[in-house]
This record gives sequence, structure tokens and C-alpha cells, in this order.
Amino acid sequence: MLATPRPTPAELAILRVLWAQGPCSVRKVHDALAAARATGYTTTLKLIQIMLEKGLLVRTEVGRQHVYRARQSEQAMQKRLVRDLLDRAFGGSSARLVMQALATRPATSDELREIRQLLEQQEQQARASHDDPDPEKETDDV
Repeated sequence: MLATPRPTPAELAILRVLWAQGPCSVRKVHDALAAARATGYTTTLKLIQIMLEKGLLVRTEVGRQHVYRARQSEQAMQKRLVRDLLDRAFGGSSARLVMQALATRPATSDELREIRQLLEQQEQQARASHDDPDPEKETDDV
């Protein structure tokens, strides 16, 4: 199966509704978007149909109503989009991505605490993978 395409900004708005509210009808998605966007119902319907064809959404029937859900979780999609951005714009450098993100929009105290925790976990994993091998497996050259 081919990889799911990268969603457009309008498609991401629909995905955010589905991630926040869970499976929804077109009407429910449209109503959730109506506060932030001046989009007609038929436009929302067409976008959802396109997303279904692209493999971004899954449709089930509940009675006579079609209900849509995101094919991927929010976290999985975010990882995919960040990986793509990391490769395309930052040459694969996580450090450059993080530095640019923090320079563009400073993090809150809570976000900085989470970042520090993640960095500590990464450092611990790096140290664990570089520790000396098991002493019982070593051989002495005599």
C-alpha cells in the first residue's frame, strides 16, 4: 500500500476535529469548523470525500448516516509530518529543527520542562547504548 499523502491545511483542520471529537458525521465536522472558517457544508463534504479517497479517513455507516474517523492517530500523523519536515527543510538535523522552532515561537515554562525531560531521557538512552560491554564477555589478551 502506498504511503498516505500529506494533508493540506484544510484537511488538517478536519483531522483536528476528528481527533478531538472522535468519529463524526459531515454535519458535525462542518459545525465544528464553522466557528473558525466560513466554509459551506458542500465544501466540507467535498473535502471529506477527497480525504477518504486519499486514505486519510475511514468511513463507516451507522444506520443511514456516514461517520468518518482519521485513519491515523494525531500522534502518528504529527510524527510523520515532523519527519518529513525534518528531512526536507533541516537535512535530517533534529537539533536545527528544535532550535528554529524555539527561536520562532518561545516555549512556555511547562513546555520547557517537558523538553528537558525528553532531553534527559534521550541522554540516558544514549549513555546506555554506549556503556561498556558485559565484563563476562570480554577476553584478556595475555
